Amino acid sequence: MRFVADLHIHSKYSRACSRDCDLEHLTWWARRKGISLVGTGDFTHPAWYDHLTETLVEDAPGLYRLRDDLDREIDRTLPPSLAAAPVRFMLSVEISTIYKRGDRTRKVHHLIYLPDLDAAARFNARLARIGNLGSDGRPILGLDSRDLLEITLECGGYLVPAHVWTPWFAVLGSKSGFDAVDDCYADLASHVFAVETGLSSDPEMNWRVSGLDRYRLVSNSDAHSPPVLGREATVFDTDLDYHSVRAALETGDGFAGTLEFFPEEGKYHVDGHRKCGVRMEPEETLAHRGICPECGKPLTVGVLSRVEELADRPPGARPPGAAGFTSLVPLPEVVSEIVGTGPKSKKVLAEIDKLTAALGPELVILQDVPVDDIAAHSPLLAEAVGRLRRGEVVRDAGYDGEYGVIRVFEPGELERRRSAFALFDYAPPESSTVERPRPVPAPEPVAPAPAPAAVPGASLLDGLDPEQRAAAEVGGGPLLIIAGPGTGKTRTLTHRIADLVTARGVPAAQCLAITFTRRAAEEMAERLAVLAPDAAGELTIATFHSLGVLVLREHGERFGLSASFEVADPERQLAVARSVVADEKEARALVAAGDARYKKALRAQDLVDFDDLIALPLELLEGSPELVAGYRDRWRWVSVDEYQDVDEQQYRLLRLLAPPDGNLTAIGDPDQAIYRFRGADVGFFLRFREDFPGARTVQLTRNYRSSSAVVRGALEVIAPTTLVPGRELRPMADHGDAPIGVHHASSEAAEAGFVARTIEQVLGGASFHAFDSGRVVGDGTQGLGFSDFAVLYRTDRQARALVEALTQSGLPFQKRSHDRLADRPGVARIARDLPRAAGATVLDRVRAAAGADHTAYELLKPLAAECGADFGRFHTALALGVEVDTWDPRADRISLLTLHASKGLEFPVVFVVGCEDGLLPLRWPGQDDPEAVAEERRLLFVGMTRARRHLFLSHAAGRPRSPFLAALKAYEQLGERQPRRRRKGTQLSLL
Repeated sequence: MRFVADLHIHSKYSRACSRDCDLEHLTWWARRKGISLVGTGDFTHPAWYDHLTETLVEDAPGLYRLRDDLDREIDRTLPPSLAAAPVRFMLSVEISTIYKRGDRTRKVHHLIYLPDLDAAARFNARLARIGNLGSDGRPILGLDSRDLLEITLECGGYLVPAHVWTPWFAVLGSKSGFDAVDDCYADLASHVFAVETGLSSDPEMNWRVSGLDRYRLVSNSDAHSPPVLGREATVFDTDLDYHSVRAALETGDGFAGTLEFFPEEGKYHVDGHRKCGVRMEPEETLAHRGICPECGKPLTVGVLSRVEELADRPPGARPPGAAGFTSLVPLPEVVSEIVGTGPKSKKVLAEIDKLTAALGPELVILQDVPVDDIAAHSPLLAEAVGRLRRGEVVRDAGYDGEYGVIRVFEPGELERRRSAFALFDYAPPESSTVERPRPVPAPEPVAPAPAPAAVPGASLLDGLDPEQRAAAEVGGGPLLIIAGPGTGKTRTLTHRIADLVTARGVPAAQCLAITFTRRAAEEMAERLAVLAPDAAGELTIATFHSLGVLVLREHGERFGLSASFEVADPERQLAVARSVVADEKEARALVAAGDARYKKALRAQDLVDFDDLIALPLELLEGSPELVAGYRDRWRWVSVDEYQDVDEQQYRLLRLLAPPDGNLTAIGDPDQAIYRFRGADVGFFLRFREDFPGARTVQLTRNYRSSSAVVRGALEVIAPTTLVPGRELRPMADHGDAPIGVHHASSEAAEAGFVARTIEQVLGGASFHAFDSGRVVGDGTQGLGFSDFAVLYRTDRQARALVEALTQSGLPFQKRSHDRLADRPGVARIARDLPRAAGATVLDRVRAAAGADHTAYELLKPLAAECGADFGRFHTALALGVEVDTWDPRADRISLLTLHASKGLEFPVVFVVGCEDGLLPLRWPGQDDPEAVAEERRLLFVGMTRARRHLFLSHAAGRPRSPFLAALKAYEQLGERQPRRRRKGTQLSLL
């Protein structure tokens, strides 16, 4: 059976698509066009998937049709020549993946086909864990193309790379693609057997690239509205079912070629710059080295140039066995040219109605109906169709997002024929208004500068800068390292420890390194495993709380604890308290106060709570000089990271572990002391030299993280209340000269919209709509993926507007705070159900226990994977961890973080939203605490110094601008300083 298929379309749930993109309209237009098989499009969207399940019934294996009642209604609106023609649907979706690989941002679109709704449901469940499927019918995922193919194969489907030559979003695109399909899909590339050529190329162009010979070259309309169905399509000569179509694409048997646009009509055929009206052929682009002669910015390199770049055959070459193709102009466009009105005009549609009622579907009229039969209805149309079939057309090529124009008649020709043919009234067509660029002499080539030769290091410390090395080389005794943001704090500390154990004879077992978060401890351990691989296993690297666990495992019997005691999560703490008192409110009060009855009940069940992990070891050591002496002898070299964040109990514990003349290294920055609310006291940092009179002090002032603009702005903000006399921070990295951007939004929602819009602009567009709507006009900053963006805010409540804006834009994100991990919704339930869940590993059981709670599952997934089959470790880490510990730097998503949670992280692009008095600084009614305001200033300093290349500070109307911004001297105002308020309408008087 020979039939036409259009397997790339979109629903009304896709961005910039017609509201008529539903199954009923698609069926109506498919019959009008003469298409037998249509892709459903967008099956990942929850609402569209529901529509598919309610509206379709299975017809042939893997194919669906409309319910009979709906189908009959459509037939009643069509003439007999079109009614009752079979129209079947195949489950399809287009997926946009944006990710980093090989230091480049990759943006690739893919078509996914699945054999049934159950397979689609499984596929959707997998992708729902990765991105937001409800924001757009064509979801945008921070997922490698290879991994998307793997998920597709596991769900029983197949993948076809979409419009493979499109510059911005395609596997071979000039802006963000690859040079070969195999490079994109890596080890799974052999499972790709077809590629979609796109509107701006035809098979003849693709034949020039021998690397595409093994793929079937398919074409589809990529329809965003039903009337454009079939503008490109694929022809099959096989059974009408899913498996036969797939087999035809895999083997070529039954694949009968394609129906094509003339490629010049595609909107990325040649090169150019739409804003300047500049359009160039490939040789002209080469002569100008890809630069627009009008504005000096890079041209958008089109498909023709990209094919020329990758071609290894001359024009006109055709590989053996290649299927043929037919180039057409859609019938409405042909009639539009004749009658002189737009192809969507009522006049054109009325004429098409008459023609299809008399002659059959549009594609049949264009290809098969004898010209004499067409002439009986319209001599001019018969002439046009004859020329079209012979390929005699006038081509005005598209470029840089502007569709080209294909005409059948020469300019003025229709006017001359006016008296001869009068069936259609028409107006003479206007001539093209596209201006060709004036010839500009090609610039002289510039020879590249030779790369500097690398100087290899001779020892472990040779790779450090002079300040870092001075700190790392200090011998015994107390040492205070004041390390500004981005100065290599962890690098310095780990190199110092590694040098002690590898070059200075210090036994690794005598070294204790303490930090504040599990994530920071893991990073330190990973670095030391590289620097001192033979000694790393003997080092003790811990957080304060995991150090407490270690001490209690060894000496917990003094409190009635066994060596296998557990740490109670909040839910279990409450259950223990309720065994003491019946009232829940009173039980919560017992937990909060650490009541003795509650503590006794905990011990009876071999439990401790989070606070016990510091309090009990401290009590133990303060009451036992022998234990203190034992631990001092065991850990003779103690290093403490983020010393500015210690609280009173942690400070006392450290004083017990390290004598006044001991080998204690404290590293941190008092201007980054931001945890006063949980008991931290920066005063302990400031009095270090009083506590340890012989201490040496070293400052690290070279910032390797941020651009000069970011460093300068951060220093200006912190200067009024700095705790580091003569504060100095020197930018060493070349991250460009982009100034700090300051934006004033009219509302919190508008501020969130600014963030989403700016991310797309810096990224260089996340969708075609971003370019077509004018939101994005350039390439953006190359080498960025979604994971390179962070949005920081003071309170968790501020995330709501951001979540909504990013969701509406279809941008993937992950949200993390500094809250206790065990307090997050769903986590306690999963932990409770874990022993009864199926699975051999922690990850298997977490997945089973989570069920439909994808949010909690994604939160716990990194920790669960890390723990393997160690369930005890998982429960302990769960009780000790905070939510930001589960932040996954490998997840290609935008990070939404509280300012506190951002500590220790860095990103190329950072937004700090809510820079308003009342939020930053956060002020409570009646509060007058200068130190609290100074800490809020430090919090902004921390947020600003997370940025490498770009920093945006924003505030919304409703609150005064943050007083901290007054210190900024150099910045770029983005938008109006005070957004105009929309005027209310004025009621007019009748008289």
